[in-house]
Amino acid sequence: MRLFNYASKHRLLFFRTWKFSWALDSHFAYHEDNRVNNTRRSSKSKLSGGRYPDQKASPNKLQNPRRMSSELQKLALEDLSDRERTTRLKPSLESLDQHEIVFGVAPCLLALTQARRKALKLFVKDGDISNRSSLLKVCEEAHQRRVPIQRVNKKDLDRMVLSRVHQGVCLRATPLSYLTEDSAQSSKSTPLWLVLDGIQDPMNLGAILRSAYFLGVDRVASSVRHSCPLTPVVSKASAGIMEVMGVYGYEDLEDMVKVKAARGWQVVGTVGAEAPESESVPIMPCSDFRLTMPTLLLIGGEGEGLSRKLLALCQTLVTIPAGRQLLPGVESLNVSVATGILLHTLLASTRPT
Repeated sequence: MRLFNYASKHRLLFFRTWKFSWALDSHFAYHEDNRVNNTRRSSKSKLSGGRYPDQKASPNKLQNPRRMSSELQKLALEDLSDRERTTRLKPSLESLDQHEIVFGVAPCLLALTQARRKALKLFVKDGDISNRSSLLKVCEEAHQRRVPIQRVNKKDLDRMVLSRVHQGVCLRATPLSYLTEDSAQSSKSTPLWLVLDGIQDPMNLGAILRSAYFLGVDRVASSVRHSCPLTPVVSKASAGIMEVMGVYGYEDLEDMVKVKAARGWQVVGTVGAEAPESESVPIMPCSDFRLTMPTLLLIGGEGEGLSRKLLALCQTLVTIPAGRQLLPGVESLNVSVATGILLHTLLASTRPT
C-alpha cells in the first residue's frame, strides 16, 4: 500500500506539473492564433468579394497554426486568470519610474513568495518552460498570486537588465527599501548584529547578506548615506536573500552604536591583518574571540575600512591572521569573504564544544 501511495502521489505531481506547463504553452499559442486570424480578416479586399486575394507566400505563412478542440482549449486555459487570457503578447517595456526589474530565478521566486514588494508582471524567455523546472516553479508562483505572465525574447530581457545574467526570467516590481522599525527583540541571549559601514559594491553587499542569513546573524544594519542602495543587482548577488532578510538603514551609525553600547552591547570592530597595534583598543585574532554577550560586529567598506568615529567606539578589534608572509602590495581579503570568515568564527564560539 505504501508503494502504491508513493507512486500515485508522484504520478499526480507529474500530471499537475505537465498540465500547468502545457497550459502556459497553449495560452500563448491561443493568443497567437487570434493574432494571425485578426490580421487575415483585416487584409480582406472588396474586389475579392470578401475572400482572401490569391497571392504567393512562403509555406510557413500558408500553414495553419496549431489548432485545439474546444475541450482542450478549456483545459489549457482553465487555470489562467481572465487578465492572463486576454493580455496581448507584444513586449511592453513600460517606463520603470517607481518600479524596478528583479532578475534571476532565485530573486524572482523569493520576491514572489515573500511578498515584501508588489509584483507587477513576470517576463519569461520565449521557449519551452517545461524543460526547466525552476522556471516552471516561478511561473506557478506568479500564477497563484495573479501576477500577469508575458513571454518575451532574449533581446528584450537583455535590454531590461542591461545584459546582465537573467536566467530567462525577470519580474517588474516595486523597490525594496531599508527597514527603519527598531522595536524587534531577539530571543537569543547573545544576539549578533552585523553593522556595515560604507559597503559600496552591490556584489559585495549581496554576498555579505547571503553569508549573514546562512550563518544566523540576527540583524544586518547599514549606513543609508554611505552605502549602495538595495538594488536588483544586490538581490541577484545574494541569490535572492535580500528578498528574505531585511536590511535596517540608519542615517547615523555612530548614534545607533552609542545607544547599543549604553544598553550593554559589546562593540567589536574589524581591521586588516597588517593593522598597527593600538594602545587603547586591544587587537586579537578572530579565533580567540568569544561571543558571550549581545554584540555589534562592525565591518568597514572596501578600501578605507571603518571610519575613525566608529573605530573610536570599538571596545575590541578582531582580525583574520594571514596563513603566510604576504608579499608587499598584496591586498587583504575581499570584504565579503572576510565577513563570512569572521561571522563563522564568532558564531561558532557560542556553540557547545
